[in-house]
Amino acid sequence: MASQENSTKQEKRIRADNLKAVARKIFAVAGSNARECDLLADHLIEANLKGHDSHGIGMIPAYIASLSVRELVLNATPEIISETGTTLVVEGGSGLGQTIAHDAMDLGIARAKQSGSSIVALRNSHHIGRIGHWAEQCAAQGLVSIHFVNVVAEPVVAPFGGTQARVVTNPIAIGIPRDGHEPVIVDFATSRLAHGKIRVAYNKGVAVPPGTLIDAAGHPTNDPAVLFEDPRGAILPFGEHKGWTLAFACEALAGALTGGQAIKGPVTQKAIINNMLSILIAPDRIGTAPSYLAELESMIRWVQTPAPGASPSVLLPGDPERQTRAERLKDGIPVDPASWAQIVAAGVQLGIAADVLEALASG
Repeated sequence: MASQENSTKQEKRIRADNLKAVARKIFAVAGSNARECDLLADHLIEANLKGHDSHGIGMIPAYIASLSVRELVLNATPEIISETGTTLVVEGGSGLGQTIAHDAMDLGIARAKQSGSSIVALRNSHHIGRIGHWAEQCAAQGLVSIHFVNVVAEPVVAPFGGTQARVVTNPIAIGIPRDGHEPVIVDFATSRLAHGKIRVAYNKGVAVPPGTLIDAAGHPTNDPAVLFEDPRGAILPFGEHKGWTLAFACEALAGALTGGQAIKGPVTQKAIINNMLSILIAPDRIGTAPSYLAELESMIRWVQTPAPGASPSVLLPGDPERQTRAERLKDGIPVDPASWAQIVAAGVQLGIAADVLEALASG
């Protein structure tokens, strides 16, 4: 396994706008319209900017692989299957998740602003990316939101007490808007690490932290190859039984309750299918906005007040991402050689010359 130092030296540093140009080019040639190209590029590169390379431009090869076998539909629009009060059941039709989830959240936001709250049961979308993005979309409109997601793809996470992969990384996100400040964004996989973060480690040739993985025999390992080379191992849930119970809840709420699929056996498709149950609340419409905002700020001041003589050190959820974003806007986004080669290969598969993508990346 290559050292992290050597891997880091080989990384490209690419400006955010240049990476967006790469993403737009690939999906324009693939067949996405201009709006979809923009939604996709903005979402992927925002994930990179915030340090979540697992959900950034490195996802493009997987998307093109799904498209090549017709398991991903471009330029799709979400379809409202049923409406009951402020609850919407929305069919994604295997459409590109960056478009489908964006439009589904817009539907929910409009209902919540009108009625005080809404529930959006989105099913059968292709991969919807970084779930915190959708919490941010709601928070930008002043809405609190909670999102449960399940993943129908090759199982990679072992249940607590198990030794074989049975579920995927099933993320949860919560958006908490503030008055005059950036929102608090809670966003985490229910596994020890997101699958994509282990993919990035594998591409870089670096180990993952201890306690993250087990091999095919159920023994602890820090070698990311166990997820990508046979015989396959598994990721462990975070917090032992706690992460596993939340992953199970995501299967029930996002997979089953939406009318989508819960994972129930081996999955051989290339597509990454997501179902998401979202709960949106408008504090101003339900009459609690003044007390909500005041109480929230009082609590934040309390938790961030350091002990006498100590330096401030308590970060809020979302603060590390904002710090990373500022750094990467200044210094560029790191892309390891293996991931970049895979992105270029995806473009070449569509008929884009490698030097065209290299030129876009260099600006």
